[in-house]
Amino acid sequence: MTIRRCTVAGMFYPADPGQLEGMLRRFFSATRTAGDCRGVVSPHAGYIYSGQTAAHAFSAIREGFDGTFIVIGPSHRGFPSCISHLAWDTPLGPVENDPVLASLIDLPVDERAMSYGNENSLEVQIPFIRFRFPQARIVPVMMGHQTLEEIDRLSQAISSAIRQYSGDVRIVASSDFSHYVPAAKAQKDDLFVIEALKDLNVREFYNRIQRGRVTACGYGPIGTMIESLRPFGISHCDLLSYTNSGEASGDFGQVVAYAALAVN
Repeated sequence: MTIRRCTVAGMFYPADPGQLEGMLRRFFSATRTAGDCRGVVSPHAGYIYSGQTAAHAFSAIREGFDGTFIVIGPSHRGFPSCISHLAWDTPLGPVENDPVLASLIDLPVDERAMSYGNENSLEVQIPFIRFRFPQARIVPVMMGHQTLEEIDRLSQAISSAIRQYSGDVRIVASSDFSHYVPAAKAQKDDLFVIEALKDLNVREFYNRIQRGRVTACGYGPIGTMIESLRPFGISHCDLLSYTNSGEASGDFGQVVAYAALAVN
């Protein structure tokens, strides 16, 4: 079996299996399981900064989930939207790809794009899935241009695939929020754009991002996740946790911010 190897282990999260498992166990011990949502927003920074927030996101999905995660992340290197058909390795062991669902999503396969330049937006999500949902499979999707048109195109491809698929699916949108601004500004800007998602208003969310020049890096995947799930009866989005890098570094003058969101 061909496997996509880790490229940011030892940088964004521990490469040692024991250290990684211990860190993830601590993260999840500080969360509470609540319901079983259809989609989440999870950050993709180094685990010492955003791992606890990511654990809050994944805890909103029932622990025994053994279906498939579609994981949507932004391309930090400018690649066009594409999909992976490989299993992805982690220090805790590989996570298998779902070949049936992957084949139903009408996107080009580009395994090189998934790893080029130590791309982290998708990889940092996979150890959480491996640890919390060891029987689950994945379909990694990388989003290129983060436009409303691309949100519509990708969400139509994904929702069409889910309709044809007989298994259970959850969607993870990988995104950090404001980058390298004072903590107070980050919180004001980010909570303003997140407020638009309470009633799943993707267009208003997108417009607030653009008007406010909010430097969230995965707003396209967030919009795509919501629009992909809209045909299946979702009704609201809840903010589970909001943090920033200053809480770990002590520097609140220039932070990167993180949010965990759950869509039901």
